Amino acid sequence: QVHLAQSGGGSAQAGGSLRLSCEVTGRANCLGWFRQAPGKERDGVAIVYTGGGTTTYYADSVKGRFTISQATPRGMALQMDDLQPQDTAMYYCAADFLHPARCADHLLRTAALDDWGRGTQVTVSS
Repeated sequence: QVHLAQSGGGSAQAGGSLRLSCEVTGRANCLGWFRQAPGKERDGVAIVYTGGGTTTYYADSVKGRFTISQATPRGMALQMDDLQPQDTAMYYCAADFLHPARCADHLLRTAALDDWGRGTQVTVSS
């Protein structure tokens, strides 16, 4: 079983930056970040496949502003720059062990990953 421990987040002004971290204990090679704002559905933010090299996928809304990375052998990070009020949400990390063809951008829509963190709040004020 995979355990995910999230840290980081908090509050920022528009145009500012925050960093989220997720330590992964267990077998996983497909890692992702998702977010959910109050009253809205969960959205995919970014996916990274770490099984051989590093392949990343991003939602259009965060491309060029957010960066997902395998920060440590057991963890990943989401660097969020040029934050905007519409980025305000609860952010969740997720993980699974998948064939590389199954760790791809479709996961941003389906969120079909087995294990999830508890979430961390990000609030951006204008």
